[in-house]
Amino acid sequence: MQISELACRAGVTTKAVRYYESLGLLTPERLANGYRDYNEHDVRLTQEIRALGGLGIPVERTRPFLDCLTAGHQNADDCPASLASYRDAIDELTVRIEGLAARRAVLVARLQQAAHRGSHVSPDNEEEDLMTDYTDLPADLPVPEDDGAAAHLPGTKVPPLELRGTGGTAVRLDALGAGRTVIYIYPLTGRPGVDLPDGWDSIPGARGCTPEACGFRDHHQDLLAAGVDSVFGLSSQETDYQREVVERLKLPFQMLSDPARSLARELGLPTFETSGLTLYKRLTLIIRGSVVEYAFYPIFPTNEHADQVLAWLRENPL
Repeated sequence: MQISELACRAGVTTKAVRYYESLGLLTPERLANGYRDYNEHDVRLTQEIRALGGLGIPVERTRPFLDCLTAGHQNADDCPASLASYRDAIDELTVRIEGLAARRAVLVARLQQAAHRGSHVSPDNEEEDLMTDYTDLPADLPVPEDDGAAAHLPGTKVPPLELRGTGGTAVRLDALGAGRTVIYIYPLTGRPGVDLPDGWDSIPGARGCTPEACGFRDHHQDLLAAGVDSVFGLSSQETDYQREVVERLKLPFQMLSDPARSLARELGLPTFETSGLTLYKRLTLIIRGSVVEYAFYPIFPTNEHADQVLAWLRENPL
């Protein structure tokens, strides 16, 4: 067969086949006219080179496996030399993994140091992995359903309610300005060393406040460029608790504290109860002037929500 047919059947390029030949891994027969003539054994060898490459074994080190096949063995790793090559590859991976783990540990330590620099709150465990415990989301979280609890909000006038902000002053919700304001409302944020309520991950839409906050942090400038005047987070947690989150996550916006859930009563916002607590269900309000222009509800997944808000803003410019 010709080189193009071999390459197609083995799933490689003709350039790769020529490279294998240059290394002496393939030695096709020559026809009378000088053209190469590949056979089924060449196909098998090329497929093996490709498979080993997928495992991270470079082409130059596949010879023991190919020699095993050429010797008549059914499998390329039926020979002792092939097993030795496996062990060498595993040893090299182990060294690389250890090196990556060491680099990861340094990055985690720097994250801890940077996240708490200038904060009066210190991490309870210096080796605690914030990235894994607080910003990653489990793959099997239940998806919240739209129960219609926010359908009445668009067009609703915002009440003259003052809430304490982490900036040290009160913020009056009906006096946010004529432009657009984003207020994302969430149940509660986790904190290193503090357990979440029992069964938190099983409550649809509850998990993910920190990833949501980080999303609004990372897209803050994009939101402003899309026409937003201000961004606020809002929960029923106390201001001091919220302030720790703002400092630890380096949020460029304020959190608003509503421990009495006054906004829920004024606007009929959805809440839920768990572990003796009454908490806000997660939703986001786009306020324009003193009127709710749009409400996002339900919200899932939380780590993509800032992108969803940004997309809506760009689709609905002022």
